Amino acid sequence: MFQDRDETTEAVRSGVARLCMEFPGEYWRALDEKRAYPKAFVDALTEQGYLASLIPEVYGGAGLDLATACVILETIHRSGGNAGAAHAQMYTMGTLLRHGSEAQKQRYLPGIAEGSLRLQAFGVTEPSSGTDTTRIKTTAVREGDFYRINGQKIWTSRAEYSDLMILLARTTPRSDCAKPSDGMSVFIVDMRENLGKSITINKIDTMINHSTTAVFFDDLMVSADNLIGQEGKGFRYILGGMNAERILIASECIGDARFFVDRATTYAREREVFGRPIGQNQGIQFPLAQAHMQTEAAMLMVERAASLYDQGQVRGSEANMAKYLAAEASWFAADTAMQTFGGFAFAAEYDIERKFREARLYRTAPISTNLIFSHVATHDLGLPKSF
Repeated sequence: MFQDRDETTEAVRSGVARLCMEFPGEYWRALDEKRAYPKAFVDALTEQGYLASLIPEVYGGAGLDLATACVILETIHRSGGNAGAAHAQMYTMGTLLRHGSEAQKQRYLPGIAEGSLRLQAFGVTEPSSGTDTTRIKTTAVREGDFYRINGQKIWTSRAEYSDLMILLARTTPRSDCAKPSDGMSVFIVDMRENLGKSITINKIDTMINHSTTAVFFDDLMVSADNLIGQEGKGFRYILGGMNAERILIASECIGDARFFVDRATTYAREREVFGRPIGQNQGIQFPLAQAHMQTEAAMLMVERAASLYDQGQVRGSEANMAKYLAAEASWFAADTAMQTFGGFAFAAEYDIERKFREARLYRTAPISTNLIFSHVATHDLGLPKSF
């Protein structure tokens, strides 16, 4: 993505590619087998400043834009790696950057930039509400200079490896609000001193190595100084972060799609059956060509969404369309690679089966396909809401 955009972007692309060469398929396969966190990889990204790319220079970051962050994530995934262990630091901090106080930025951003603080957890989804965020049940009740927080979050990835969490909670009951999206507030929570006390983290075993958890809050006391922005305005604050999340994850999908097309095309050239390369057969050629075209088309939407975001036009439709099209392109490319490799696709050493499992996630998360369809139908086509 963003090929030949400028010298900075190309320097970032080549720098990330060099870093990823130090973490080949063997590294990721070993982690996948043990369901282990890629600490060495995340440490390397941190040390070279890539996870601080969106933090302004005044706070110790690189001050780059979302488009460059997309290049970082695409490059990681095209190399065969997975940025899921670290990507949240990019999109969660947007809420703090856009809506946090200067005191909050000074308190947290320099540590995040240098790596002494980890912001990897985004506490929004709950078991009973799913993607109907307005029905979350986690509450934050004001008591003097503190808020008492009780509730549960689920699918909170990387909570075990994060010092801080961006947390959405209800400060006003839904029934007392003029709009369902009112009455929710955002907090930045320091989890370190509360783990095992008022915060409990339970790991969830899944089909991929994604370090996801359920998090429980039992009378967690959070200072009012940790409220981001105004009380009750939290839902609109996190929407910008969610749009960034969808664009960044779409860039990962583009990287995955290119990984599959690259690997499958190389294999199709080299694998010979019946005395000739299998890539000479149209039954192999055509799906690969289709996967390539779908990837290139999806890439254009991701570039458009990222460019609009960087111009200050935080538009949900472009972010949603980018995520949908990129995830679909990635999944088609994944299935095409499986078909091209045949039986060898199921052998772990080729990395196809691992990436195949990982690619499936983004047809479901961080927002389901049907909700994207609903958003586009109502916001772009003017059709009535179905719920």
